[in-house]
Amino acid sequence: MSAVTLSEVAKQAGVSLATASRVLNGSERRPAEVIAERVRTAALELGYVANAQAQALARSSTGLVGLVVHDIADPYFSSIARGVQQAVQEVRRQLLLAAAETGDSSVLSAVTAFAAHRTDVIIMAGSRSVRPDERLMNELKRYRDNGGRVVTIGQAWMEGTGTVFVNNRAGAEELLRVLAGTGQNRFAYLAGPDHLVTVEDRLAGFRDGLERTGAEEVAVVHGPFNRDGGYQAARALAEQLGGGGLRGLTVLAANDVMALGAISAFRSMGLQVPRDLRVAGYDDIPTLSDYTPSLTTVRLPLEEIGHLAADLAFSEMANATRNISGAVVLRESA
Repeated sequence: MSAVTLSEVAKQAGVSLATASRVLNGSERRPAEVIAERVRTAALELGYVANAQAQALARSSTGLVGLVVHDIADPYFSSIARGVQQAVQEVRRQLLLAAAETGDSSVLSAVTAFAAHRTDVIIMAGSRSVRPDERLMNELKRYRDNGGRVVTIGQAWMEGTGTVFVNNRAGAEELLRVLAGTGQNRFAYLAGPDHLVTVEDRLAGFRDGLERTGAEEVAVVHGPFNRDGGYQAARALAEQLGGGGLRGLTVLAANDVMALGAISAFRSMGLQVPRDLRVAGYDDIPTLSDYTPSLTTVRLPLEEIGHLAADLAFSEMANATRNISGAVVLRESA
């Protein structure tokens, strides 16, 4: 019979996971006695045995949580950050945010700073590099070995950390399959920087979909993982295909902001989406409601992902993996 988890105790007591943890792991921030007694009763009835590591974390906590994102202005990251912030507030901790926009060196600086401030947790929200910086990995391992908790969003970075795994490859494949099912059979792909695992996974899913459906790959163009990158990649695609090559084409972008940049570029060429060609993105960022035509995309529950990452960090299963899948959303653009 498997051991009773803190989540089961919280459910039986009718309280949040954070509340149950504060009662049973010896935190100084404890709820009202009537609630605490309910939690202790549930633990006794279920035969729950407290986790020593979780107790130590609760008692020596600085109350600080570090979050590393690539670009806080990107709605993808700001949505995840909102989810993390909500979860952090629920357990009365403080969130420290670092925007690491210049690659592994700035991520390393953020991790080093968080470790120096003795944060209880570091959450990595940006994509891992295909060839991660050895200094960064060593710093994360040192932080973890000194008692810190690490949770990564997107894909696993190393052993001994929690992961909110986003199945980017499956989502990209499903998007292409659904669009091919509507009669679209010529596809181009606007990929982000080729050194990021997220970009690699989404491009692989695109090609999985091509193989599955028999649709044609017209071109793949890489560019920065932002709106300007989408604009530049779309212009490069137009130059590659020539004047009439874009008409009737379906262009998939590695994320929504690249897709919006691409639509802007096509409009500057006198082309209208979806009249002349079709465009789809990935992520379903909240600001999409402001754009016309409405964008076909793969929806990810971004705030939920952030909240789940923080919940995982605070739980007794801090090294576990939680899986997230996307859902295709068909709109006007494709």
